[in-house]
Amino acid sequence: MNPVDLSIVWDVMKWPLAACLVLPPLLVYLGIHVVQREVIFVDLALAQMAALGTTVALLMGYHFDDRATFLISLGVTFLGAGLFSWSRGSRQHNVPQEAIIGITFVVAAAGVILMLSRVSGGKEELEHLLTGDILNVTGADVGKLAALFVALGAFYAAFHRRFALISADADAAVAQGMRVRMWDFLFYAAFALIVVSFVRVAGVLLTFAYLIVPAVCAVMVSRSWLARLMTGCLIATGASLAGLWASYRLDLPTGAAVVAACGGALILTNVFVAVRRRS
Repeated sequence: MNPVDLSIVWDVMKWPLAACLVLPPLLVYLGIHVVQREVIFVDLALAQMAALGTTVALLMGYHFDDRATFLISLGVTFLGAGLFSWSRGSRQHNVPQEAIIGITFVVAAAGVILMLSRVSGGKEELEHLLTGDILNVTGADVGKLAALFVALGAFYAAFHRRFALISADADAAVAQGMRVRMWDFLFYAAFALIVVSFVRVAGVLLTFAYLIVPAVCAVMVSRSWLARLMTGCLIATGASLAGLWASYRLDLPTGAAVVAACGGALILTNVFVAVRRRS
């Protein structure tokens, strides 16, 4: 590849590359919490709630990039955050929290489909919500998201011990006098803000992939929080580079290519774990 071609590639891919390298670490951190809580689809459900809120805004006549669309989407996702923090108590009535999460996802997905059937260009909007448009992300978009993620990362770091205890053993947290539902709501509210912001540029599928696949891989190969976070970030970085390269070389949709690369990373991690156990 000659210098001119490299320059063209850099101009096209530099901001998508920055988005795929700078933004996922916080998603990996949240994914580790999700895996520990055994509510794997909570991130997908929140992402679908964000899509539902965006669809409501589109039906009201707003454009995808309008500030009102973001605020409406955030408000709907906050409702999901409140529901998930409340539903932890559903276990006392023999209803797993995962059931509440699954129902929320299905209903939100159905709502998106029904409302987009009333919006001009609904099929295109649905594809946009699912796959995003990360190839067209700008430096301003990356900068704003990075600043938001740093602020929310500081929030999670400040209260990491509380969140980690609740994720690992909610009963122990209650025994220590923690108001678990309140802290759960704060956890999910910040989670919702992250998901809504990332879904707008990356779509539902890529957001879910970044949240769960690197975290699952990290939990499989590491034990401590720091080791899992570092491992997950490395896997997210590797999958991002592989997906972006495949997207450019094979002319594939960028978001879907990165999701497929995350799936490949999970397969390789399983092989690695199996070989290590036999050794």
